[in-house]
Amino acid sequence: MAMQKPNARATQEFVPIEEVRDGVIVLRDGSLRALLMASSINLALKSEDEQSAVLAQFQNFLNSLDFSVQISIQSRELDIRPYVALLEKRLGEQQGELMKIQVREYIEFIKSFTEGADIMSKSFFVVIPYSPAVLGKGGGGITGLFGKGKKDAQAKNASFEESRSQLEQRVSVVEQGLARCGVKVVQLGTEEAIELFYKIFNIGELERPIAVRNQQ
Repeated sequence: MAMQKPNARATQEFVPIEEVRDGVIVLRDGSLRALLMASSINLALKSEDEQSAVLAQFQNFLNSLDFSVQISIQSRELDIRPYVALLEKRLGEQQGELMKIQVREYIEFIKSFTEGADIMSKSFFVVIPYSPAVLGKGGGGITGLFGKGKKDAQAKNASFEESRSQLEQRVSVVEQGLARCGVKVVQLGTEEAIELFYKIFNIGELERPIAVRNQQ
């Protein structure tokens, strides 16, 4: 008879995300998060004066904020297989024998180079939070004025829209501040955010080999 593990909990219980709605991450505690993907600046390629100017501008940006932000850096081993698959496809499309030889040699060079080195890709994200004021539960507060059922849903939707408006103001402040530092940012939409979280919580999925057709 199979033994059942007591107090088994689903993995979803450890994920604090309730939903991703209109590009906004809604956590289980009701707070909201916006995700910005940011470009990077290679300070090593800048002069000392340029480095000082960038750092001073970034310091001014941080000091100007009246809310907290989180900067997250994701480092992952670069999966070169899709690029190799594309090269092998191009190899089969070449007509000239010389071009085929060059492409084939380039493919072998890429494979040998990546096998002996860990090539990492880095992604930079800025997480912007907003926590709406918590009103009393039950019949008290504004929610008590709407009753239950459809009116509750309308009140919840109105509350979300108001909170999202406040969050978007913070997003605008961060975008402008980072732009002064020379950093370009773009806010992740619903699909992009879901894909990002899927990769975070399902790392093993990324390690599955992709199907590559052998070129004749």
